[in-house]
Amino acid sequence: MKARILQHIWFEDCGTIAEALRDRGFEIAVTRFDDGDKLPPIEAIDLLVIMGGFMSANDEDMYDWLKAEKAFIKRAIETGVKTFGICLGAQLIASALGAKTYKNAQKEIGWHKITACGDSFLPPEALAFHWHGDTFDLPEGATLAASSAVCENQAFTIDDNVIAFQFHAEVTPSGVRLLIENCRDELIDAPYIQSEIDMLNAPTENYQNVRPIVNAALSYLLD
Repeated sequence: MKARILQHIWFEDCGTIAEALRDRGFEIAVTRFDDGDKLPPIEAIDLLVIMGGFMSANDEDMYDWLKAEKAFIKRAIETGVKTFGICLGAQLIASALGAKTYKNAQKEIGWHKITACGDSFLPPEALAFHWHGDTFDLPEGATLAASSAVCENQAFTIDDNVIAFQFHAEVTPSGVRLLIENCRDELIDAPYIQSEIDMLNAPTENYQNVRPIVNAALSYLLD
């Protein structure tokens, strides 16, 4: 089985998702758009994982690869490739399928609770890590899977083929440090933005409790 990671910026990699995929016997390859990598043939992919980034899904004029990436995502989903999006990746899935992406009412940064919706594979409540200012409408055929206090569309599924998480299910302590170091200018005083100190001092249990969400998502898609 072959997994392809679409990575938009060097400091937002697939974190714990890579370990979970290797545990399942996947071979992992990475397309790095910030390094100028080209998209692979869709036929060579069993699972597509689309990671985060500081850009918007609407920034096609600034990042010339975005339009091609969205077309690639759309073709992958239409041809039955299992697809898993994280943060910007979730927004790109929504945009690729014709839904709007736009600024959320508030930026959501740090550890904030998500709540499962309906008959979701997610736990009823979970503390998840967030770093986003945008949100999206649900694409046609999508089922809402989770919400948070400030962002209604935190997760959605499309049949058993697509999962999109606005939150960072892949998060690791080193990943949080890199986000802070490279995006520190976003850490302003606001209701849903945690301080740098609070994020860096988050207990180990926060990270341990997110890993089962990754496993549940992969089980939903692959089992």
